[in-house]
Amino acid sequence: MPPLPPTSQSTDGFHEPRREDCPWCGSRRLRTRLRAPDFTRHRPGTFVVDECRDCAHAFQNPRLTSEGLALYHRDFHEGHLEDLAERILAARAGRRHRAAARAMLALPEPESWLDVGTGHARFPETARELFAYTSFDGLDPTPRVERARAAGRIEEAHQGHLTTPAVLARLRSRYDVVSMFHHLEHTPDPRAELRAALTALRPGGHLLVEVPDPHSAFATLLGKWWLPYSQPRHLHLMPLDNLRAELESQGCTIVTTDRRAPHIPYDLSAALSLALTHVLPRAWRPATTPLVTAATALDHTLAPLLRRTRFSNAYRIIARKDPAQLP
Repeated sequence: MPPLPPTSQSTDGFHEPRREDCPWCGSRRLRTRLRAPDFTRHRPGTFVVDECRDCAHAFQNPRLTSEGLALYHRDFHEGHLEDLAERILAARAGRRHRAAARAMLALPEPESWLDVGTGHARFPETARELFAYTSFDGLDPTPRVERARAAGRIEEAHQGHLTTPAVLARLRSRYDVVSMFHHLEHTPDPRAELRAALTALRPGGHLLVEVPDPHSAFATLLGKWWLPYSQPRHLHLMPLDNLRAELESQGCTIVTTDRRAPHIPYDLSAALSLALTHVLPRAWRPATTPLVTAATALDHTLAPLLRRTRFSNAYRIIARKDPAQLP
């Protein structure tokens, strides 16, 4: 059953009407998985994440409009919250990036590679160590991508959204690899984003995707404090089986899936940081640094074990675009 358009009326200028069906499979068997406030900017209101009982797709409902998303993304970048996220994710980031790039070494060496949602282009900067003869470009909706080009981390900078027709027209069939690291969960329409990524690929090219795993046991254990929920900026959380089936339906062959290597050791420390930031006055927060440091150490100590269990918090898919598929 195809998804239906929302039918109720929006209550403000920043939310779409609430959906009564799953945007992934069209089922009307929904349940509320999570209610959470804005933990970062502390704006009023509560955001709801619903889950489909049939396909397990989780999504923000009601979803922010494009204007609402722009507001919260602007808050994120202008309010130095991006710097906080960089600190949370920075530990061993180079190792994560190298592991993701190394996953492509068994495939033909690419001449051209587009990193979507590249931000400061830290991944292309690291991947170049393994792919010295590959041309890396980056795409991002923010000016960060232009600064990354100026810093020499990428060769071409494309500012905008991949699904924008003018952007996609420039990128059509240009790349041997398109990568998306923790990008799809931010997009209003993940299916359209995947179609656009495949359009940017040459026939026989490869798509590399990493996203949070909504089936992670940490999602249940930590609830609203689990960082990948990240309301209101994360719009979709897609189970591995759903994303794999979608790529196959778009004419791809799944080369590999991996739930171990993409695990990011931040669950406990990030949850503690969010909780302390939420409940403590700003003046008291520096005193909590030793607690967060200890939680970070625990995250990294447990990571070799947790990544082999259902506590792994992310997964990776590498898919090959069928040469017979039309762009």
